[in-house]
Amino acid sequence: MQTHMHEGGIQCCAHHSIEIKEWHLLVYLIGILLVATTTIAKHATWVPEQIAVIPALIGALMLGFPLFKAALGELSRAKASSSSLAALAIAAALAAGRYETAGFLAFILLIADQFVRRSAWGAQRAIADLVRLTPEVARIVTDDGQEKEVSLGDVSVGQVVRVRPGENLPVDGQVISGRTAINQASLTGESAPIDAQPGTDVYAGTENLTGIIEIRVSQVGAETTIGKVTQLITEAESAKTPRQLLIEQVAQFFVPVALSVAAIVWFIKSQSPDPAIRDQAAITAVTVLVVTCPAALLLSSPSAMVAAFAVAARLGILIKQTDYLEAAANIDTVVLDKTGTITTGHFGVSKLAPAPGVEGADLLAAAANGEQHSNHPLALAILSTAKAARVRPDETSDYEEFHGRGVRARTSSGEVCVGRAKWLMELKPEIAEQVALVEARIAGMTGVHVMRDGRYMGAVGLEDTVRPGVHGVIDRLRGLGVRQIVMFTGDRLGVAKRVGLAVGVDGIEAECLPEEKHEQIHAMNALGHRTLMVGDGINDGPSLAEADVGVAMGLTGSDIATNSAGVALMNEDLNRVPFLMELARKTRVIVAQNIAASIVIALIGIMLAATGNLAIPLAALYHFAGDVFVLGNSFRLFRFGEHFTEVEQQAGSSIRRREASLRGLATQST
Repeated sequence: MQTHMHEGGIQCCAHHSIEIKEWHLLVYLIGILLVATTTIAKHATWVPEQIAVIPALIGALMLGFPLFKAALGELSRAKASSSSLAALAIAAALAAGRYETAGFLAFILLIADQFVRRSAWGAQRAIADLVRLTPEVARIVTDDGQEKEVSLGDVSVGQVVRVRPGENLPVDGQVISGRTAINQASLTGESAPIDAQPGTDVYAGTENLTGIIEIRVSQVGAETTIGKVTQLITEAESAKTPRQLLIEQVAQFFVPVALSVAAIVWFIKSQSPDPAIRDQAAITAVTVLVVTCPAALLLSSPSAMVAAFAVAARLGILIKQTDYLEAAANIDTVVLDKTGTITTGHFGVSKLAPAPGVEGADLLAAAANGEQHSNHPLALAILSTAKAARVRPDETSDYEEFHGRGVRARTSSGEVCVGRAKWLMELKPEIAEQVALVEARIAGMTGVHVMRDGRYMGAVGLEDTVRPGVHGVIDRLRGLGVRQIVMFTGDRLGVAKRVGLAVGVDGIEAECLPEEKHEQIHAMNALGHRTLMVGDGINDGPSLAEADVGVAMGLTGSDIATNSAGVALMNEDLNRVPFLMELARKTRVIVAQNIAASIVIALIGIMLAATGNLAIPLAALYHFAGDVFVLGNSFRLFRFGEHFTEVEQQAGSSIRRREASLRGLATQST
């Protein structure tokens, strides 16, 4: 379905497009007045009938021109569809000398199409609302500290933008000055604002609530997060799933079927001994062509998909293609990454476990030296602890990272290897006994092991916290018929077991390298499982791409994960995953209803038209009613998920009330 917006105009459905601009409306008004003139003149017998029909002929041609043009476009692509049938019906009426009938038919189809398009603008309004969230101007802060208002199109990456309270952010970027609360509900669907301070990533279209902030621009225009959301919703309107392609193939059969039925009806009636029936043969055949236009069938899938995409975007679920939405309805296996997905990904150093003869301070210093250039959550936690302990890395730039294993750095104190115990034992097998003793001391924790100049120094024990509500999410997934829920992690088996038992997964794959995660997903798919994977790290990219549906977790997830996944969550709430599946299944039901209804409506229309019980004007309205039914049924999806938002808001209010109560108790106690 093409639904590109035009000022003062519309576009029609499916393969054809009928663009109505303001001056076109004047032409069509003149056309229908000419047709009406013929009707009045004939009944008033002002002029001979041969002259009275001329205005109707001119008016019918004016009104039918857009349909004839669209039909030629379909025929040039060898894909005859609803415009071809409508044009054929008008041409048949003209050939039969029914100029008034042809004119009124064309007028009704054009007006009905405009009404349908206006009904379909609910999805367009959802897109327009997103676009309006981004201001058209921005305040650039110049090198001398002065403000300068410029058009958003003139803002470039690297510039500094100032945003005042009550204004929406015009760009994506990072706060470099000021503190404020920001409402990110337009992207994440979460009503509670976030606290933004220097170093916080912020996004275009979100609302600055309390303070003045300055932002270093990282993305502008269509490259911003909200710009990508808008673009993907728009692409959903024209994307074709396998089901939609099948619908279009079926719709193409309507043309020869309609022509055959119309020809048979015309032949039978034209052979009737009754002159009145013979006179109506052509009109009955034209009526058959009108009611069999497959516009409703062609609208069945795209209209539902657009509504579903808009609902998903409202709740912070960014679906890249309609294929992923269809696939999400059939999932039977869910794979969850541990760190950053099941857990918060915010690690803290819980224990230093130095090897015999090594001081804890030396262990921490060596670990910080090795991890100083890494962005891994474990590395950041170690560096934070080292900073608190006033341990400063030597700022070496000789650094090498081994994905899924660890890092090697050449520092002023020697060559440091920091990472998995398994990797260090591959480098130096004789340390295995020491590693076993250290791991026993950090049982249940995530261990980062350290070796300097070939000497094993021990491990840093870190712990991560499980996200609240994960157990409930897993129960909801099982309630939706998911047969297997598995957790993948690169952590040791002991750590993985602790988390897996806490949340209730069915299986655990521990100590997985990135390629091993990918192989596991591939093996599941080969066995016929329909897989959905949720992850957020760089290591998850290949696995997210291999799964039937890959879901990237949160705005803070890595770019590689987000680009590899078919779905991106704009927040870190795992409840969106079962909601995505529910939305996909509801959409599938709506599409099936649309298909069934459009076929039934067409068959009933053919029977009524073939038996002469449906006049041409009523046939046009009947055809239009089928379109409206399909659109109305699809747009019921806009209400889907309202309960989800209400529950979130109630939960947020409850949390705020509890916080207020605690503050009140604290005040009373003081």
